[in-house]
Amino acid sequence: MSHPTDLWVVGDVHGECGKLRTLLQGADLICADGTWTGGEAHLAFLGDYLDRGPDGLGVVRLVRRLEEEAPRSGGRVTALLGNHEVMFLAAEHFRRADPGDRFGFQEYWEANGGQVRDAEGLHPGDLAWLAARPALARVGRWLLLHADSPMYLHLGGSVEAVNARVAALLASHSPEVWGGFANAFADRLAFVAPDGEETARRLLGTFGGDRLAHGHTPVFVLLDEDGPDEGLPAVYAGGRCVALDSGMAYRKDAGFIARLDGRGVAEVVVLSQG
Repeated sequence: MSHPTDLWVVGDVHGECGKLRTLLQGADLICADGTWTGGEAHLAFLGDYLDRGPDGLGVVRLVRRLEEEAPRSGGRVTALLGNHEVMFLAAEHFRRADPGDRFGFQEYWEANGGQVRDAEGLHPGDLAWLAARPALARVGRWLLLHADSPMYLHLGGSVEAVNARVAALLASHSPEVWGGFANAFADRLAFVAPDGEETARRLLGTFGGDRLAHGHTPVFVLLDEDGPDEGLPAVYAGGRCVALDSGMAYRKDAGFIARLDGRGVAEVVVLSQG
């Protein structure tokens, strides 16, 4: 049974709705029919719900439903914006404004794993929900973000300021604004660079928290190897960063959800154990 202090975090799901349900059941956060059973736990998603996998629509609908259900038991669901949401929303926005797609957003989205069936199935309420996702969240000692990138530092000096700026960008009608944001959001591996720990410290110093948790870059890419730890969260940058993209859509058996506490990664539920 989950406890009030539990913070469970899921990285990039990318349309793998079946895997997500298995992991959430393994963490005792939902029952077999998908209903919230996490009590007062806090469940956070780090973005990238759509694309690549078979059922992005199912992922969006499940996360939205849990976001509504969890507070009834004293729990909470936080769902952040990922760069694939930005690509998808750009494709949708400019497809409607210009069916000729002269800006190339549709092609860009499809080239990065965009699934037409998701676009056809999402309702206006789903689109509005995706566009309202915050870019950053602070939960206790943790700073939660999608990308392992210093991009956020260029968007504002606080969590609130960054989220307000991102909301304004997603309300823009300028293809240049959308394109610039999508390109900046694609940046990665900033915390493994030679000055990576210092970059992580800058984000934490600006937005608060002692450690940061991100998705965006699969752990096996971050480690640049296959090994015993490539299917688990990666703690790096002097212990300041935890990478939580399990690569669900890239490998058949990949997938994990992690419970974080004030000291670091407290528990991991792996797909094969779900």
